[in-house]
Parts: sequence; C-alpha cells; structure tokens
Amino acid sequence: MKPLRALLALSITAAVIGLAGCKKEPTPTTTGTAPTTVPKGETADQFIARVNAEYKAMYPEMSSAQWLSNTFINDDSAMIAAKSNERWLTQLNSWIEQSKRFEGQQMTPDTARSIQLLKLLTAMPAPKDPAKLAELTRIATKMDGMYGAGKYCTGEGDAKTCRQLGDLEDVLRSSRDYDAQLDAWQGWHTIAQPMRKDYTRFVELVNEGARDMGYADTGEMWRSGYDMSPAEIAAETDRLWGQVKPLYEQLHCYTRTKLEATYGADKGHVAGNMLPAHLMGNMWQQDWGNLWDVLAPYKNAGSLDVTAALAAQYQEQFDAQMAKNPDSREPEEQAQLQVDAQLATAREMTERAQDFYVSLGMPKLPETYWSKTQFIKPRDRDVVCHASAWDMNMAGDVRTKMCIKANEEDFTTIYHELGHVYYYMAYNKQPPLFQGGAHDGFHEAIGDTIVLAMTPKYLQSIGLVGDQQQSNEALINAQMRMALAKVSFLPFGLMIDRWRWGVFDGSIKPGDYNKAWWDLKAKYQGVAPATARGEEFFDAGAKYHVPGNTPYTRYFLSHVLQFQFYKALCDASGYKGPLYECSFYGNKAAGAKFQAMLSKGQSQPWQKTLKELTGGEKMDASAVLEYFAPLQTWLKQQNEGKTCGWQADGKVAAAKPASKPAGGKG
Repeated sequence: MKPLRALLALSITAAVIGLAGCKKEPTPTTTGTAPTTVPKGETADQFIARVNAEYKAMYPEMSSAQWLSNTFINDDSAMIAAKSNERWLTQLNSWIEQSKRFEGQQMTPDTARSIQLLKLLTAMPAPKDPAKLAELTRIATKMDGMYGAGKYCTGEGDAKTCRQLGDLEDVLRSSRDYDAQLDAWQGWHTIAQPMRKDYTRFVELVNEGARDMGYADTGEMWRSGYDMSPAEIAAETDRLWGQVKPLYEQLHCYTRTKLEATYGADKGHVAGNMLPAHLMGNMWQQDWGNLWDVLAPYKNAGSLDVTAALAAQYQEQFDAQMAKNPDSREPEEQAQLQVDAQLATAREMTERAQDFYVSLGMPKLPETYWSKTQFIKPRDRDVVCHASAWDMNMAGDVRTKMCIKANEEDFTTIYHELGHVYYYMAYNKQPPLFQGGAHDGFHEAIGDTIVLAMTPKYLQSIGLVGDQQQSNEALINAQMRMALAKVSFLPFGLMIDRWRWGVFDGSIKPGDYNKAWWDLKAKYQGVAPATARGEEFFDAGAKYHVPGNTPYTRYFLSHVLQFQFYKALCDASGYKGPLYECSFYGNKAAGAKFQAMLSKGQSQPWQKTLKELTGGEKMDASAVLEYFAPLQTWLKQQNEGKTCGWQADGKVAAAKPASKPAGGKG
C-alpha cells in the first residue's frame, strides 16, 4: 500500500514472522520432502530449540525462491516458488502436529509463546491432504504471477498498446480528464476477472487448512495473532474506527465539494453523495495525496509540491547522462539513458530515507542492500512492482523491491519500507520464532512513524520544498497534505478484511463477491464506481493483498499506532510544542527508545512492548485527533451549511448540514 504502503509477494508468507503487507517475508523451504524425524523423549523446550534451528537453516533457500518468482516472473520461477511453498507448508504442518504432544505440559513462558506463534506462522493454512496442499500452492503462485504480469491492452495488431499498473496509476495521478481516468481505472480491474474461479477454490482450501488447525475458518485464525481473542481484536478495530470516523467524514465532505467544482455536480459524485472511485488519484481510493492540485486549501501558502522537486531531480540526472553520452541518439540508447537516470534518482531517494534512520543512531544499510535491491522496474521482464521489504536470511541480507518513480508517493513509500528493514535488523538477534513485529500492525507503523516526522521544515532541509511560511494557511496546507495520505486510508484499512472475514466464514457467498466488495467500500469509505460493476467482475482481485493473501487489518492498526509512536518519540526527544510540528530527525534519545522497541520483536505480548515505548498498553487514536486538530476545525468551517455524509444504498443523502466549528481543538 502506499505508502505508505504497500505490501508482500506471496500469500503463503503473509504472516510468517509477523509479516508486513508491504513487508515481504519469504516462506522457508526444507531441503527434503519428508517431515523431520522427531527425537525420542524430546521436551517442549528442546522441540522449540530444534524448530528454531531448522527454521533458520531452511529460510535462505526459501527466500531466494520467492525473490526469484517476484523479480523474474515466468513459468519456471513460478514452479520453483510453488514447490518451495509446498515443502514449507508440509514441514509447518508437521511441526504443528508435533507440538500437540506438549499440550497441558509444564514449559517455560518463552516456549509456550513460541508454540502459539508456530501455529500462526502462515496466513495461508494448508490442508493436511498432500494433493490439496500442492493445489493450494499452485493457485497462490499463479494468482501472484497474474497480478504481477497484469496488463490492460487496447487496439489490435500493430496498433495494440498495453499498459501495466504503474502506467495506469500515472493516469490517475496526473490526468484530470474524466474519461481517461475512468478508462485507466476500468482497464486495471480487468486483470482480476480471470482470478475469480481460482480465488474461490483458494478460499475452500485455506479454510480446510484452518479447520485442520482447530480454527473455525481462516479469518478467525488471522484474528488470533494479537495476544487477545478473535472477538476482542474485531471489537478493538470497531472502537478505534469510532474515534476517527468523524474526522474522515469531514475530509470526505470537503473532497466531494472540490470534486464537484472540478468536474461538475453531475460527475463530481455518484448516487448517495459518494465519491467516484476513478477520480480519487489512486487505483483503490486508499490515498488521496495525488489530488493535491484539486484539494490544496491555499494555493500560495508555501509550496509542498514534492513530486515536482523530485521530477526536476530526475531531469537533472537525465541531462547529466545525456552530457556524458552526447552521441546517443538511437531510440534504444535514449531508452537506456532514461533507465540510468531513473536508477540514479531512485538510489538518491533511498539514500535520503536511509539518512533519517542513521540520524537517529541506527546503522547504515549493508552494502549487499545496495547491490541486491530492486530499485526500478527492469526493461527486460515482468516483475511484481508492489513495494515490499525482504529479510533474506535472518542475518543481515535485507532488501527492498520497488519500481520507484520520482514522485512523493514513492518517496514516502521508501521511508515506509526501510522501517521494515530496520525492524528486521533490530530483531535478528532474537530466536527465529520471535523475529516479527510485536503484532503485524507494529511492523507497518515503524516507517510511517518516520513519515510523520517528515514535516515541511524537514522537507525544506533536504531541498524538496522552498522556504515555509509561518502562517495558519501554511499549517492547514501541511495538515491537509498528511491527511490525504493518513486519514483517507483509515476506512480502506478496515474494509478489505471485513470483506475477507465474510468470505472466509461464508456470510459472503462466491456469487456475491463483487456486490459485497462495493457494499463495504460504500459503507466505510463512501466511494462507489461510476459505472455498474456486476458479478462478471472480481474487483477485490485488483488489489494486490487479495490475490497475495496478505492480512490487511495490520494497516488500519498501523495508522493508529504510528501516531502513538510518533507522540512518544517526540516526548523522548524533549520536544515541546504542537504535535504536528515535531520532527525528531537527528535526535539520538528518540532513536535509542525506538531501537529498544524494535529489538524486542515478537518476544513478548505487544501490550508490554507498547507500554515500554508509550507508557500505555492500549491502542488509542487520540494522538491522531491531537495531530489533526487544526485541520478538523478548519474542515468544519469549510463544510458549514453543506450536505455532508453519504448513503451506502445509493439514495441521495438527506440534508445534513455540517456542525459549526467548536472552540479550541474542535
């Protein structure tokens, strides 16, 4: 996801070691096809020690298979990845079966925790039947490859043109042509239609695997990884959403007004006062930052056009390449010079992100990171461009995989992905079963905590924006810029797993997959397609994390936790002032506190880890509201007298004037 997202290459690994969605954690593979022989008289502590050793030994071979399948998409790499996952899941099932010997026995707390985490090592529980297990891995790898190689093609013969996701995203990002955006949005969603049958079978197989492990369905298994009951974590997400929903509703109302002014009242919204899906600047409406030209509160109150600055830097790189190669005039030579400039710019953007972490006292990335990372999309092959971070061997071989372009969205995504990488490096000293985020939302929140500290003053210090005015208008601009990434995402972070929980428990039937998807997008996000989307479509599959089987609640939780982390680090740095102005760049005290949390990994309940950093054991969105208090007051003023809200059934909402702004924080 974005930014600040984005997310994992194979479903099978989605929960391995607490995997992050934009974080890729490969699935280990054994060196043989048979489960390990169980030593006679083995104790529970000895069992976990053996599993940790075997797990770490098999991890590098497995991660290489997954890396290959993501960076060289073809039938051969797909087969290697599928067989790797088949062997891994066979071994995992064997370990889980072996662990049942110790139920009810005395053991150390660490061993008891390790056995519990062992059962949650994959987001893709596999059936015990070897034939079904093999079928599951083939389907998972196939869907992953279909997404990575997805293209929208128009025309015939020599006139045929094909565009991949990055090209289509560029249209949504930059074009304000209603029809061109609609074509790009609809075009990408065609790539998911062939997945529907495979996904339906996939659900049957993982549910069988979950039941074999003692869970009612796969959704219940996913909700079991939070040191609380499945029902309690579901209720927690509802409670947190209730805290932030009023802020989102104000942003939604303001955005609809601006879209209507840009495209006309007939096109700026769809029935029920919902936002048109294809006009949000993002393929999934999860991040509205690309609508800055439409939504900027004050046009001349300090430029925050990071994309323009990065594009200028790319142009400088290209001009430098041309100067070194003045005779390069053939199309092929020109294309290579463009790639060289893209790579140089991408590496420069990544070095900037590394600098922030290093300024906190964290180490530089290893040399192997720079030589093995995929920074840009190769010219010669299909790759999975979805941003992800990789720990290849639990011992320092860390990488990221992106198709970086010179824009703000990708720039902040780099900071996000390096958050995963620094988490890996911090907890690599833990036993393998404890090498994960305190919970999966923690993993997603690390890099985004850094993004919150990328204040306008910080961006000015690294040359991406000009001098920043000290005015209320400049403050509102800065707040809006962050809200378009953070606040807009919150309901999207909820609805994907709400859809999958229903799919897994059977309350959403295969014949209603698309209807249920859009019903939930309407309920939570207040967005809708501009044209009918019947059951001939499978629009859920056009979002990477669905065919990639990456649990998504982590992203919602991370968007709450990152503000809690940010506030705690600002306090640790000695900062006194409005939360939204804090940047702890260069503060070693904040860095030491952050590093201490990262080093704990998954070795203790997340509530204890959270308390050590923030002083409290409960996830809480009050820091979100504190951060955006000026914007929320301003939005209420802008929306006064407007008909806000939406109706998910498509009927025009009844008049509901926005409340008048309250005093203080509003």
